[in-house]
Amino acid sequence: MGQRSCSYRPVLLTAPSFCMLLRKHIGSARILDITQPGLERVLSIDLEHLNEMGDLCQKRLIIEIMGKHSNIIFCDRDGKILDSIKHVSSHMSSVREVLPGREYFIPKTQDKLDPLELSEKDFLEQVCTRPMEIGKALYCTCTGISPAMANEICYRASLDGAAIAQSLTENEKLHLCHTFLRLMEQVKNAEFSPHMIYRGDEPIEYGAFPMEQYKEGYTQKAFPSMSRLLEDWYASKSTITRIRQKSADLRKIVQTALDRNRKKYQLQQKQLRDTGKKDQYKIYGELINAYGYGLEEGCKSFCALDYYTDKEITIPLNPDYSPTENAKRYFARYNKLKRTEEALNQQIQETSSEILHLESIQTALDIALQESDLAQIKEELMDYGYIRRRYGKKQKIQGKSKPFHYISSDGYHMYVGKNNFQNEELTFKVASGNDWWFHAKQMPGSHVIVKSNNEELPDRTFEEAGQLAAYYSSGRGAPKVEIDYIQKKHVKKTPGGKPGFVIYHTNYSLVASPDISHIHEE
Repeated sequence: MGQRSCSYRPVLLTAPSFCMLLRKHIGSARILDITQPGLERVLSIDLEHLNEMGDLCQKRLIIEIMGKHSNIIFCDRDGKILDSIKHVSSHMSSVREVLPGREYFIPKTQDKLDPLELSEKDFLEQVCTRPMEIGKALYCTCTGISPAMANEICYRASLDGAAIAQSLTENEKLHLCHTFLRLMEQVKNAEFSPHMIYRGDEPIEYGAFPMEQYKEGYTQKAFPSMSRLLEDWYASKSTITRIRQKSADLRKIVQTALDRNRKKYQLQQKQLRDTGKKDQYKIYGELINAYGYGLEEGCKSFCALDYYTDKEITIPLNPDYSPTENAKRYFARYNKLKRTEEALNQQIQETSSEILHLESIQTALDIALQESDLAQIKEELMDYGYIRRRYGKKQKIQGKSKPFHYISSDGYHMYVGKNNFQNEELTFKVASGNDWWFHAKQMPGSHVIVKSNNEELPDRTFEEAGQLAAYYSSGRGAPKVEIDYIQKKHVKKTPGGKPGFVIYHTNYSLVASPDISHIHEE
């Protein structure tokens, strides 16, 4: 069996003093109540226990969930601090000391109001008179209101959250207030409906209520509880973060190669423009041979009629050479520039192909969701020399990455390649002649294959396949993307081309939005 090295946190020989204090007082305590003051990020647990004398005593354990300022504070029934995990002295905070013997209180440095106790009069006076954006006025005035929820309240009230609060009309202020109070009633009645919002496969926001502001391009998923939602949220975020971290090195390699090739392409284009003078040198040589027979030695120039344009031009001459030698020198410069032009055209084509290839890999990195996806991309980079392949070291076996698999509303199977290798396999191995092939027009993106079963596809399936091609392309951020589609039998592999690069003619086109929220994924 293979060995694995694991790292463990060191086991403390003695428990921390705060832990020992909790063991002493509440080791066998009974929870009386769990409350949240207003909508503060604070959890208060009331406990009942027997002391050393057998008398019934009460304590309070307060958990403050405030990012890097989070703390657990242990108090007696009167709110006097017995101890805390973090001690905060006056040198650390001018607002509140958290030390044994001090009175516990929740700092209200921003003078925020409890939204659950806010009346219509208070709302109109405190929120609607602020000289700031409506959304900001909401979360700066009330505790427990996040910027996302503040914008949601504005959206439900049909108001622009960026508008200034004190500029609202009386009707708009009342409508905003009533929208806010209705939401607070739902909070009071515990009428929660946890939802997570996705853009494609990535979670971008969540709330205790459906977020109506997220419409086109987004999907929402309901959860039975906030606990379950948060569990999925952090698990998904952890996966995405891990993949992004693991792909960071690959992205850097691709970006460096892209920058280098783009600079090379610009230089080659400039050199190509410089070769445009070659025809002028050819004309100079021809005109010297045609009219220069009577020229004296040592001439620096002479005028001649250009029989191509019927205009008189002045031809520079080197006085150290005869007219015949000047003509030969001009023909030599013409031939050199002509050879340079031919070489540059070939080099520009190769550089352009290299840039397209790297851009397609960059798009594949954006699509990657699993480590196996990254493994295939890394393999491609090694195949083309961007990463040095190391021999002799046994590689860790990765699970094989598979294409995305969707089912259209009409029941047809649709497959989406995650990278160039998968695009190649889908188009030339999975797809048959009468299946349909989709791709974003003139931009990096995935090949989308629709298995037609030798049937005529419904229009709705064409639209959904186009939306998949738009979403899995570099144009996914645009409202609309032009999509080429054609039957697979008309798609050919580029001779000597990179994997996933194809040629086709007489294709059809459609315009699709990169919204795949309604398409069922297998």
